[in-house]
Amino acid sequence: MSESVEFVEDAGSRERSLELIKHKLSLLPDKPGCYLMKNHQGTIIYVGKAKVLKNRVRSYFTGSHGAKTQKLVSEIRDFEYIITSSNVEALILECNLIKQHHPRYNVLLKDDKTFPYIKITHEAQPRLEVTRRVYKDKGKYFGPYPNAFAAQQTKKLLDRLYPLRKCKTMPDKVCLYYHMGQCLAPCALDVSAETNERMVQEITRFLNGGHEAIKEDLTVKMLAASEELNFERAKELRDHILSIDALMEKQKITTSDALDRDVFGYAVDKGWMAVHIQYMRKGKLIERHVSLFPYYGDEYNDFITYVTQVYSDNPALPKEIFLPQMPAAADAPASEPAQPVDAETVVPRGEATEEREIREALEDWLKVKVHIPQRGLKKQMVDMAKDNARNALEEKFLLLERDQSRTSKAVENLGEWLGLGKVHRIEAFDNSNIQGTNPVSAMVVFVDGRPDKKEYRKFKVKTVVGPDDYETMREVIRRRYERVLKENLTMPDLIVVDGGKGQISAAVDVLENELGLYIPVCGLVKDDKHKTAQLMMGDPAEIVPLKRDSQEFYLLQRIQDEVHRFAITFHRETRAKSMVVSQLDAIPGIGEKRRKALLKHFGSVRKMKEAEVADFKPLGIGEKLAGDILKALQGEAAPHE
Repeated sequence: MSESVEFVEDAGSRERSLELIKHKLSLLPDKPGCYLMKNHQGTIIYVGKAKVLKNRVRSYFTGSHGAKTQKLVSEIRDFEYIITSSNVEALILECNLIKQHHPRYNVLLKDDKTFPYIKITHEAQPRLEVTRRVYKDKGKYFGPYPNAFAAQQTKKLLDRLYPLRKCKTMPDKVCLYYHMGQCLAPCALDVSAETNERMVQEITRFLNGGHEAIKEDLTVKMLAASEELNFERAKELRDHILSIDALMEKQKITTSDALDRDVFGYAVDKGWMAVHIQYMRKGKLIERHVSLFPYYGDEYNDFITYVTQVYSDNPALPKEIFLPQMPAAADAPASEPAQPVDAETVVPRGEATEEREIREALEDWLKVKVHIPQRGLKKQMVDMAKDNARNALEEKFLLLERDQSRTSKAVENLGEWLGLGKVHRIEAFDNSNIQGTNPVSAMVVFVDGRPDKKEYRKFKVKTVVGPDDYETMREVIRRRYERVLKENLTMPDLIVVDGGKGQISAAVDVLENELGLYIPVCGLVKDDKHKTAQLMMGDPAEIVPLKRDSQEFYLLQRIQDEVHRFAITFHRETRAKSMVVSQLDAIPGIGEKRRKALLKHFGSVRKMKEAEVADFKPLGIGEKLAGDILKALQGEAAPHE
């Protein structure tokens, strides 16, 4: 049986680690920087920043913490720190370290939601495109837009107004866009840099909120065309004006100014954080987005960490960022002396020292104005974002409670249907092979109706030749429960096999007649569409009349889908490794030792296939054998001697 093995920490090793931490804490400096917490395996599990490293890092090992932070602290066995010259350097370094190491206890920004932008490419002959990827490539980005349709509609209007290049690859002759008047055809005609620059400036002006001025220009041209009796051109210009009006009417104006700003709010509960972002462009609320994730450190610091990840490597920044205030308990004990402020100042004189430092660090890094509003309309906008974040958290917990109650009831009802009472632990098996090649099996475990992934197991079938599902089931059941008996592991209340009478009979035979175990076994039979159709149980097995729209049946479907996914994934991994071995072993002059050296050196067969003959020289492989390897991998027959 193939199982993952982890290093088990003994008590002596733990004591030595904690003693080392105690010594290192006394050496911490009174300077800003980042710290990296490690577990007993040396893996970085948390990265944080601090304006005073000594105070921040020591705080983890003194005083009381919430359950989530206690879990983090209980795993810390060592730490490192990096001193920075300023808070802004610490902010940037923390963001980069999180992206590099992906620590399990850090807030990690999932790229599960990307908004469309309109981009003017940085080329000799620029073009407009809609993209969801923002790069630092000297292109001009405008957005985000609420959805792809809104972005495409805007681009469609601009294409009619400004005939930039349309083709991604320059064609040999003019295309339809030229004849439609939507491209100046730089592929065939000489289009000056001045012409392109003028159009780029006009597009930039339009997308930066200058559509009213452009409408006025178009109106003047329309009237001139009418006076010249060029009614076709006048109608075309009128249609452009109407298109601009229709486009702008679709978005709701929420502020009197026309600035681009992102408004953040967050809420925390039960160890979870929700961050809500309101994207406002040209004074219009165009999109909202919420992220939910567990957090383990200080709530405001983890929130700021999330903010830094949002803007990391993103050149399409707003003009302003609005952030919520720090929680009252987290404020610095004393504020800076009051300073006179004018009526337009967003952050009044009550701003805490730590708030100001965070705000200034973000401004220095992003070169964007950052506000922490404390009154007026702008604070109302932040409060609205906070309310939305709080609602998202409440919805999450309500759904979790509903799902947990449904799952508990489904487990209880399933036990009643099968006459087993309480079904606490379910172990499910599935076999996978293609025409008998690389046969494997997998087991998943569900405890109280929920998957327990650390208990999952994989099996490479050893004794069965060919696609014999019954004998495979016998081998895997035998190996699993021999180990359960030998190591005194937890017995399941129910075993689920993929299949009907034959698979159930094979499993029961091994359990009862070979191992002396009397564990209930049921089988899940699929229909011709490979969907869970029936539940069977007994000896001989009979259909259990479970309603297909019941929560119990849905639970069984989840179990079968999960074990099938796990088995298929393992089979693909095994088959891929087998194909690599076979492919290399078939080449004359490549034995096991050289095969391992090649894979270690190149990392994969794909990279090996893309290599040059000279790349094999460090392995002591000459030009002839290197050429044979490349020919074999690229689909050509290697010459035989």
